[in-house]
Amino acid sequence: MELLRVGELARRTGLTVRTLHHYDELGLLRPACRSSTVSGPGYRLYGPAEVERLTRILLLRRLGLSLEEIGSRLDDPGLSLGRTLAIQIARLKEEIEGSARLLRRLEALAARIDRGEGASIEDLTETLEMIAMYEKHFTPEQLRQLEERRAVVTDARIAEVETTAWPTLIAEVRAAMARGLDPASAEAAALAARWMGLVEEFTGADPGIARSVARLYREEPAMRRKTGLDAEIMAWVRQADAARRGAS
Repeated sequence: MELLRVGELARRTGLTVRTLHHYDELGLLRPACRSSTVSGPGYRLYGPAEVERLTRILLLRRLGLSLEEIGSRLDDPGLSLGRTLAIQIARLKEEIEGSARLLRRLEALAARIDRGEGASIEDLTETLEMIAMYEKHFTPEQLRQLEERRAVVTDARIAEVETTAWPTLIAEVRAAMARGLDPASAEAAALAARWMGLVEEFTGADPGIARSVARLYREEPAMRRKTGLDAEIMAWVRQADAARRGAS
């Protein structure tokens, strides 16, 4: 069995040795053992089980949980590595859709101006607000990549999804939540599958963009308000999708 010294584990994961020491002190991540030296205990050594546990810790951190909350949930049998990954994947897909939405807004505004139709003050101020948020969280290269992704989808399809598919699906999900539908039910799974299908249609899977989008939604409440997708509905869809994937 391969064992990693604490320094090697830190290098491979992008963490610091101090952070791993801190996790040990908190009881979140104990080393598998320590190397032996003449003078006493040596390096902390980590095996596959510890690396998997660290993966879960970092995924839960990305979901916004505090270290204290993570400590209370790490040993929950219902929060396996697979389930944690499923929740994270669902969240990132939803967040990436937000960046694609800004690109569609900018392109629509540019098209109206090119046609000589002009733009209202409301259109311009809302667009400027969104631009400011995206410039804060995305690099020019990431925005270029998102534009390339946008080019894959036709304008007709975008209009269809924005005016019909998304509003219809959001209304159906809210109605399901209002009547207390179990996110683990077959009906909820079908709703989640449609939701994720739309998200996948318009988004890419670049990890750098995913991190930027996650930061955007975490730090910009205005973005969540503009999309109409509050934390409650997104959490319900994530839960339904995680249950769907776990059952497949």
